[in-house]
Amino acid sequence: MPGARASGTYDHAVTTPPFDRALIDRFEAGAELLAPAIAGLSPAELDARPVPGTWSIRQIVVHLLESDLAAMHRMRRIMAEEKPLIIAYDESRMAESCFYEHEDIARVCRMFADARHMTAAVLRRLPDSAFARPGVHNHSGLLSLGRMVEMYVGHLAHHMKFLLDKRRMLGKPIDLKTP
Repeated sequence: MPGARASGTYDHAVTTPPFDRALIDRFEAGAELLAPAIAGLSPAELDARPVPGTWSIRQIVVHLLESDLAAMHRMRRIMAEEKPLIIAYDESRMAESCFYEHEDIARVCRMFADARHMTAAVLRRLPDSAFARPGVHNHSGLLSLGRMVEMYVGHLAHHMKFLLDKRRMLGKPIDLKTP
């Protein structure tokens, strides 16, 4: 099968549209966003809910780590397996059930940064053809590796908007550009 792994290599003869490698840079640039986004916030501010019924800043940050760890695993499976099954999870139940409010926020930020840097390094080693490799998401169907990278760039930007909005509502606005 064209593009499939054989003997630890990818079939470079496959012609696929070139993957926009700038997405890897944007993905990795996100590694350094969480720590400055929460700088200067007290534990009470990290756990505040200025909009009732929504996540706190701490919950957003822990969710971003957990989501990226899941993405890291999913991406690696797409690299290594033929159309692996990618299982969705209930992010709200995770936030409610996994004690996000007790997480050491500095450690979470370090782990997020490390995971993004590590994943970006692996992605940079891949040929363009690898980004067309699919996984099968149990809700969304076929999902390519390249699309996953794009989704996680957008996922961080999506949640950073809410995090920065919550900072403003707490009277602690900052100007932080997302990649």
